[in-house]
Amino acid sequence: MRQARNPQMILGEIDVASIRFNEKCRDDIPRVLRGLQYIHINEPVREEIFGLLKAHIQPAVDKDTGRPGMNYWAILVMGVLRLGMNWNYDALHEQVNEHGTIRHMLGHSDDLGKYEYRLQTIKDNVKLFTPKLLNKINEVVVKAGHTLVKKKEDAPLKGRVDSFVAKTDVEYPTDTNLLFQAMRTVIRLIAAVCVICGLSDWRQHAYNIRQVRRLHRKTQRRKGASKQQEAPMSPRQAKQEAERRKAFEEYLTVCQGYLDKARFTLGTLKKPHLLDIQVKALQTTIEEFMRHADRQIDQIRRRALQDEVIPHAEKVFSLFEPHTEWIVKGKAGVPVELGIRVCIVEDQHQFILNHRVMEKQTDDQVAVSIVEETKQLFPLLSSCSFDKGFHSPDNQTRLGEVLDVVALPRKGKLSQDAKAIESSEAFVQAKQKHSAVESAINALQVHGLDVCPDHGIDGFKRYVSLAVLARNIHRIGCILNQRDKKRAARKQKKLARGSVLELLI
Repeated sequence: MRQARNPQMILGEIDVASIRFNEKCRDDIPRVLRGLQYIHINEPVREEIFGLLKAHIQPAVDKDTGRPGMNYWAILVMGVLRLGMNWNYDALHEQVNEHGTIRHMLGHSDDLGKYEYRLQTIKDNVKLFTPKLLNKINEVVVKAGHTLVKKKEDAPLKGRVDSFVAKTDVEYPTDTNLLFQAMRTVIRLIAAVCVICGLSDWRQHAYNIRQVRRLHRKTQRRKGASKQQEAPMSPRQAKQEAERRKAFEEYLTVCQGYLDKARFTLGTLKKPHLLDIQVKALQTTIEEFMRHADRQIDQIRRRALQDEVIPHAEKVFSLFEPHTEWIVKGKAGVPVELGIRVCIVEDQHQFILNHRVMEKQTDDQVAVSIVEETKQLFPLLSSCSFDKGFHSPDNQTRLGEVLDVVALPRKGKLSQDAKAIESSEAFVQAKQKHSAVESAINALQVHGLDVCPDHGIDGFKRYVSLAVLARNIHRIGCILNQRDKKRAARKQKKLARGSVLELLI
């Protein structure tokens, strides 16, 4: 059973509309909470968001029966705070249980018995969000924010499109390191299966992992002669090369031996009385990591012992986050980034209208589709600016059919017609304001989107969507905070003017 929010206030509870924030505080907590407060007191926006939450969070579960679950408002507040403040779950757990203003926003009283949230409860409920649900809520939030800043309802929107890399939480993927990760996982899981089934095959699993780690470190310390040198190797270089090859051969031999032993152990589990649901699940995972280990052994042998260059398409950059991509954008001081590209569309009011997680895609491949999608969500979008990475002749033509102004610089030498287009007043104005999108990207990265700690591609997409939603709610809070400051300044100035008049009289 879930409710949008408890309709019956308890004794001592403060209404969300009555919560006051310190206007002089420079921290982001008051601004995020101020944005959430605006959503809550704006009844049409609140009811639309609660309807989306009820329809998309566990749609197959009856919301009117069963034991009470966390209400939708609390889930939304916790999810937004996690990304709006760049907190991990431990920090979020501490704040929702100890921070007074946050607890008031969640609907708790300080006078009666204190209700405490459990860490696992917070994790399980925040993970109920889906990217589709968050994108729909973001659309409602952006439209609510536009009512604060747009003087005319039919005023056109001017977009800025750019992409950045949201990194995954992975180690640097050398082939020897990936092999060690695969072997460590196989040995640990096969030992767990043996404990469940009462087998004694892997009693020395801790020693086995230490042995693999020792050989892995040995390969890291051995450096052979450069493959690009044409002169014959000196005796010292020849000795180093022999030691390097010996270290790799020993490492691969031991790993292959443990894999063969693991296959033999799994073969003994084919008996029906030894297989249960838990063992079957572990067996599937073990076989998956054994395939990873076989692939890495093959690639290491080809690279280190046969001097073969491994094609980029065959490489894997993470065993636990297989969606991780090796991205080289040519930035100064950043030779490579491990993650996935994310494309965003920001308007002139600093709201992020739309975003796209670009799996195995480049900028020029998503330019048209993301603009068309954004145009469907916000029909008033009339112009967009891009950088050169989004250019292609086809994109120029198709974007011109969708938008009134397309500020997409062309690559290479410009023709007379292209020079005329890029010299037009509308193009120049859009291009001059394009760099402001970097501020939105920096804000997303500062507030948690620099590295994604969530697992799997679904967790990655949910994390990105929640970051965009939190950023837009934070933007609403900033707008309202500035208005409150100006209102307070005018009031103070009026009081000061009255005091001066009283003195003159």
